[in-house]
Amino acid sequence: MVVLLAVITIIAFSKSTETIKSGQAGVLYKTFGGGVVTDEPSLGEGFHIVAPWNKVFVYEVRQQEIFEKMQVLSSNGLEIQLEASAWFQPQSENLGLLHKEKGENYISRVIQPAIRSAARSVVGRYTPEQLYSSKRDVIQEEIFVETKKILDKQHIQLNEVLVRDVTLPVTIKSAIERKLKQEQESLEYEFRLVTAQKEAEKQIIEAKGKADANKILSASLTDKILRDKGIEATMKLSESPNSKVVIIGSGKSGMPIILGNQ
Repeated sequence: MVVLLAVITIIAFSKSTETIKSGQAGVLYKTFGGGVVTDEPSLGEGFHIVAPWNKVFVYEVRQQEIFEKMQVLSSNGLEIQLEASAWFQPQSENLGLLHKEKGENYISRVIQPAIRSAARSVVGRYTPEQLYSSKRDVIQEEIFVETKKILDKQHIQLNEVLVRDVTLPVTIKSAIERKLKQEQESLEYEFRLVTAQKEAEKQIIEAKGKADANKILSASLTDKILRDKGIEATMKLSESPNSKVVIIGSGKSGMPIILGNQ
């Protein structure tokens, strides 16, 4: 009898305890007390004593990731394959409501449909060219905003949406790549033309500057100035210690002629 009571006591005790692991939280279900507890905080990490006729539903409350691969349509009706992942976690303060309203399968019931709906809505605004090139970051942000708007009302915290890959039909992708290549070649050609034009303009400006400088110099060099410069040079040469002969007034313009050896 004692052994039987001991066994019953051990079983009852084991049924009356719950250990919540790290990164988890528990939702208490009271069998005789109104069902899911939504007006009290969820059970945190650690050891808890629970009445044996009640039950605890344990949820992961750390950040989790879900990966989605879906077919969506662009603005012109072409089928696009989109691969995206979402980082999310339940709102711990509303864990009881999440369990009561959505249940343990909330990922497939709420998160996946929300991501797919947002992705279809966002991608449908853009052309394949935009999806392939410049709009990737914009699309990612818009999908995040629209998905978060849905999940905030479902007691789920959305942290990030990442667009992993956008796959276009092969023919469309090839056409876009050819177009981008042609645009790049056109830009390079225009750049070379602009560079050549600027170089030509530079040479014209330099040539004009030299011509203007020569014109100004020629206008300023009168006969009197040239004679004065010649006399000045002659005076400096005459003061040189090297032997020389100075013939005064023997130049074409009456300038001295210097003869001598160094």
